[in-house]
Amino acid sequence: MLYGALRQTASVLARTLCRPTIQGRENIPATGAVLLASNHLSFVDSVVIPLSVTQRRVRFLAKSDYFEGTGLKGRLTKTVFSSLGAMPVQRADARGAMLSLEMMLDRLHAGEACVIYPEGTRSRDGRLYRGRTGVGHLAMESKAPVVPVAVSGTQHVQPIGASMPRPHPFTIRFGTPMDFSAGYDHLPPGKARRVITDRVMDAVHALSGQERAGEYNSFRGDE
Repeated sequence: MLYGALRQTASVLARTLCRPTIQGRENIPATGAVLLASNHLSFVDSVVIPLSVTQRRVRFLAKSDYFEGTGLKGRLTKTVFSSLGAMPVQRADARGAMLSLEMMLDRLHAGEACVIYPEGTRSRDGRLYRGRTGVGHLAMESKAPVVPVAVSGTQHVQPIGASMPRPHPFTIRFGTPMDFSAGYDHLPPGKARRVITDRVMDAVHALSGQERAGEYNSFRGDE
């Protein structure tokens, strides 16, 4: 009930203030596990992508700090993030990153929809960075279809360093689902994860039209 109320309120605010354009929403399966693999331009991506998927709830990862605050603000932040589908994670090291993947894999095995950012963190310069192979790992282990996603304009809704969002139009494009459930057994696991990840990033690039950086993103965001 709380999720529905918060979602409705946030959706109305987003439509009114930002005039979003949503394309390809019909590509998202209405039921069953699905992994939404998106480029990443702003903190607000983790809010607007789940809100744009009207047919089902979407899970996403958020740093544990948002669930550990004290006082009225801390309780409110925890309630909002929990109600919108966020999962708290510690991502300070490799172990934290692995635990994040395991948490998301559990949700996929439960038949849920999850968002992942293969770049690992937000792009500061608008380029599309090389994908890290967590998305390949999740696709292989869960057998879930991967829907490529491209956001644009969200870097103006909440630029890096801004504490609050601001009105600005943005666009979200959902691509055709990609099936990686078979056809990779002949490859070593590491190679298979790399091939799948590169294919996903090619699909994201086709939707976003971003310049490709050709390297990993080393920026460590605070989300």
